Amino acid sequence: MKELAIFLSKSLLGWLGIQACITLAFLLYLRSRPKKSLPDEQLPKTAVVLCLRGADPYLSNCLQALLKQNYPQYDLKLIIDSQEDPAWQIASDTINKLAVTNVQISHLRIIRHNCSLKCSALVQAISDLDDTYKVVALVDADTVVHPNWLRELVSPLTNPKVGATTGNRWYVPTGNYWGSLVRYAGNVSTIVQMYLFGVPWGGTLAIKTEVLHQTELLDKWGQAFGEDMMMHNVLKKHQMQIKFVPSLVMLNREECDLLGLLDYLKRLVLYSRLYHPRWLALVSEAVSSILFPTMAILVFLISLGDAQWEAAGLLLASYSIYTLGLLVLMLMVEQGVQRVVSAQGQPVTKLSVATVVKMLLAIPLTQWVYGLAMLSSIWISTVKWRGIIYRIQGPWNIRLVEYHPYDLLDQPVDSKVSL
Repeated sequence: MKELAIFLSKSLLGWLGIQACITLAFLLYLRSRPKKSLPDEQLPKTAVVLCLRGADPYLSNCLQALLKQNYPQYDLKLIIDSQEDPAWQIASDTINKLAVTNVQISHLRIIRHNCSLKCSALVQAISDLDDTYKVVALVDADTVVHPNWLRELVSPLTNPKVGATTGNRWYVPTGNYWGSLVRYAGNVSTIVQMYLFGVPWGGTLAIKTEVLHQTELLDKWGQAFGEDMMMHNVLKKHQMQIKFVPSLVMLNREECDLLGLLDYLKRLVLYSRLYHPRWLALVSEAVSSILFPTMAILVFLISLGDAQWEAAGLLLASYSIYTLGLLVLMLMVEQGVQRVVSAQGQPVTKLSVATVVKMLLAIPLTQWVYGLAMLSSIWISTVKWRGIIYRIQGPWNIRLVEYHPYDLLDQPVDSKVSL
């Protein structure tokens, strides 16, 4: 037992050291001075594409922010699942309120049965664009952007080696649900991983239209479950980079309960298995972050039961150092992101002592919830996403099994809970 305790203690502390190094590298990049945005005359005409199904909690805020961009030539293209969708009325009301003309609303004309509805909408929106659009920017309904969002997203594309640019999402740790806090804790690790592996986020993503055609990305989206994660390998084959823009870490204030989070995580794990460029590395990271701490707790309890005090003390000390170390890293990333959020003009989240204690408790809970999600997603091949059922046999073998227009019964009871 003592030998196992020593092995687990070394594994925990060693993995904590690796996580600290990776996190510090991310924080240094986050603090890097942004390059100057392009002047108006050098900014290409851009189409911003937003695909909607259902009324997200902050949809009106999202639309208003997108229509108030500090950008000379851009159009917002809304592809809404159907005219009966609740998002249609919200979009129409917002457009009328602002009296803008650079926005077009369309319903999804063709329901493709070999890809997700979002991919169907993206293919439709981009296929309808004329040659004057040189850049396509993608955004999600849970992204409330700042006025310079599009300018900062598009400017790095002047580099011929950069084919796409991206940001990432950041949740707040002060929600009313434990699901929100677990999602926050998991996202601290996810945002660092995505930076490390060069994985883009579809909620803030821009790509040159010439790159879309050169890589035949629309054809791939037409038979895929998601649009963003695959782009790393696609662009890499064409010797192009995806640049993460530090100033585009976008704050998300939506809530999530534990049951809804578990469904989301199972879908995310399946999606990652299909398209993540470093899936085996992701599995290794999960084993280190979930299995070793859980084994340490179990062996600690067994050691207590067998009165092996030395082994129990060693495990208690190493697990405590590991968990407190993760909390410190979490707070460091929070402070780094708060500087970015503050520069966007967003209010900074104040962390009370009670919130920090809940963050500490959320660390083991996050490990167990993510572990359960990974285990339960191993054999699943059917996914329900926003009321739509898909059967997934492989990355390019997607089948939309059951479709119906969005129903109000699909809407969460709490208006701040994400779909």
